[in-house]
Amino acid sequence: MNQTPGLEAIIERFGEQGFVADEELATTLFLMLHLGKPLLLEGHPGVGKTEVANVLAAFLGAELIRLQCYEGLDVHSAVYEWNYQKQLLSIK
Repeated sequence: MNQTPGLEAIIERFGEQGFVADEELATTLFLMLHLGKPLLLEGHPGVGKTEVANVLAAFLGAELIRLQCYEGLDVHSAVYEWNYQKQLLSIK
């Protein structure tokens, strides 16, 4: 059985992290967790996308890996070149 937290729990846990999650955001997060699907956050700079990701990672006890998107970013750069130096060190 899926133990997805309810809307109230999501709103409360986000509040504990200092983030005020409205019902629309909590519903979106609930559905993401319940369905096991990814969430794409988009919007203007400064609206809180990264903070939602930070709080969600803390909520889930997961590590946040941030990908800064920009025009011209391709899959090769995003997936294979990430932290290239650390990858080389782990191979040696």
